[in-house]
Amino acid sequence: MKPEAALTYDDILLAPQYSNITSRTDIDIGASLGGRHRFDMPIIASPMDTISSVSMAQTMYDEGGLCIFHRYQTIDSQVATVRETIRTRGAIEPAVAIGVTDDYLERATALYDAGAHILCIDVAHGHHVLVKNALHKLRKVLGDTVHIMAGNVATLEGFLDLASWGADSIRVGVGGGSICSTRIQTGHGIPTLQSLLSARTAKAMCNRDIKIIADGGIKNSGDVVKALAVGANFVMVGSLLAGTDECPGEIIKTKKGHFKAYRGMASKDAQIEWRGKTASLEGISTVVPACGPAADVLEELKRGVRSGLSYSGARNIRELQEKARFISQTTAAQRESSTHILGR
Repeated sequence: MKPEAALTYDDILLAPQYSNITSRTDIDIGASLGGRHRFDMPIIASPMDTISSVSMAQTMYDEGGLCIFHRYQTIDSQVATVRETIRTRGAIEPAVAIGVTDDYLERATALYDAGAHILCIDVAHGHHVLVKNALHKLRKVLGDTVHIMAGNVATLEGFLDLASWGADSIRVGVGGGSICSTRIQTGHGIPTLQSLLSARTAKAMCNRDIKIIADGGIKNSGDVVKALAVGANFVMVGSLLAGTDECPGEIIKTKKGHFKAYRGMASKDAQIEWRGKTASLEGISTVVPACGPAADVLEELKRGVRSGLSYSGARNIRELQEKARFISQTTAAQRESSTHILGR
């Protein structure tokens, strides 16, 4: 059997094109999940216990994005977080992750009643019968009044199935996260950019506007631009926000500097903390440099994304997707594309 070739973000570049954009302030990087769920930037903070918090939700809202609260806590704790967000933050509409087993339906109903009308089915392998069953039951109980994000998937078939099962938006990417070890542990996965190409094809086959969430493998604003150009409506990030002030956890002070914990939710540390035992270990735990306010990181990302659109002569994400011209680059070109003086 001849394996199929698959592209990563580093394998492609966008060809610069004629632009008549005289100011990057004219560029709109807003995106929509559908209905009233409109955002001023296409960035979502990942539902991880070292990323999502009430203060992160506030910052993401202030900057025009979305934060999803993680599911590795009791129902009461999640509900309290939702209520705290609504009472103290006003206009923010909370988004919350849920699972597909045990108390997920009770959890979803309680969260919905508390005011969370964006629910994220958060499992590593989204192309699964348990996700199918959960989507059907959630639609039966909550109807179309809730936005359901589901995933993760990596193939055209996976995207089409989740769409047919009732997902409104789909997280695309398996094994590409910076602290994810799924591909190492299981031998399964597809480079996220390649999965996005499949998702774009699948979306065109659907009879409704399913939103694509690029999740995993995004290292910088250039990767954000590539993901959007390929067809993503949003990107979900963890490592780009890790270490910011809003991330949960204390600053760890050492002789080498100040750090904060960052871990995958399938890591040993995370599993033991939230359920007292481990199953398949498909993530790692580490520390990252403390890097100050998340707003500073997000502002830099937004500047980079706007600049990226301007190089394609695009005033918004839809125009970028229409105009984008891709080239592949060799390993030597990848070296040239980097700040290669640092490697001398």
